[in-house]
Amino acid sequence: MSSKSFVQITGDLSKGLKALHAEIPGTMKGFSAMAKESMQEGSLSALQKELIALAIGVSARCDGCIGFHVKALIRLGVTREQLMETLGICTYMGGGPSLMYAAEAVRAYDEFTEAAKPME
Repeated sequence: MSSKSFVQITGDLSKGLKALHAEIPGTMKGFSAMAKESMQEGSLSALQKELIALAIGVSARCDGCIGFHVKALIRLGVTREQLMETLGICTYMGGGPSLMYAAEAVRAYDEFTEAAKPME
């Protein structure tokens, strides 16, 4: 089992992002505005836009992007089938390295959906 935890990665990055918001508020405000505007529903749904963002995160091999976008996709109700089809396109376009990070996106999905299950 891999020691990488996407719950931990996104938690740790959130702390760093909070510091950036405090210390470079103008830059972070601009980035946040761009992100918010880019992700608004239009011709593409929010779910479709998040799938695109995940695909770019996988292609760029960015653990934080994978974690944050998988969390957003789960909130938007992504199905495992939609996730897998997106990761198939990532693998097709990016080859072996994208395949390895597609596997990480599956781990992130499994980790976040397991964490969201109520304790029995």
